[in-house]
Amino acid sequence: MTETAPDLTLDEIRQALAPRLARHAAFDGWSAAALDAAGAEIGLPPGQAALAFRGGAVAMIDAWFAYVDRTMAQRLPGETLAAMKIRERISALVTTRLELVDPDREALRRALSILARPAHAAHGAKLGWRAADAMWRAAGDTTTDFAYYTKRATLAAVYGATLLAFLDDESEDFADTRAFLARRIDNVMRFEKLKAQLKPDPDRHFSPARFLGRLRYPVR
Repeated sequence: MTETAPDLTLDEIRQALAPRLARHAAFDGWSAAALDAAGAEIGLPPGQAALAFRGGAVAMIDAWFAYVDRTMAQRLPGETLAAMKIRERISALVTTRLELVDPDREALRRALSILARPAHAAHGAKLGWRAADAMWRAAGDTTTDFAYYTKRATLAAVYGATLLAFLDDESEDFADTRAFLARRIDNVMRFEKLKAQLKPDPDRHFSPARFLGRLRYPVR
């Protein structure tokens, strides 16, 4: 980076330190020590980096996950994803996120442990939703109705389960996690297909609203 530390805004400091923090958090935890070590890499004196992370460990984790969101979108631009089927897009986006956090898997383990605490569970859910939203937006989703929420809730659950499988995966190129993700996506696709099959056909099933409408406006 060309800027010197004193020239950076707090937002720029957060963005600059986010990927560096994870490397240090793997050894020092999401702590002041990790923050100072990351800050030293861009010329910040001890204690100064904390000004950009007043929320402590959760703020640091938030910044790292935001970095993953941004980098995922950069690695898989819209023109790349447009050539894929929707399930392939989601699989590629989740897999890219795993590749981004793979070098800092211990930092991820510590981060999820912190977010699982009752005091931070709400923020953890928020970050899961944000990740799902980032993936759906990158995939080109433009829904604004109820499906907007169900898609993100479903993907957040799939992504969360995949992360847990990933943490203990010792297979080459995390092949076991890739297979786990494929099965979860298959389950979702089968459920969506079944739901579509069971959806009532308004032309074949009784609808009180339609019946009353026809009483008022008879079909000619």
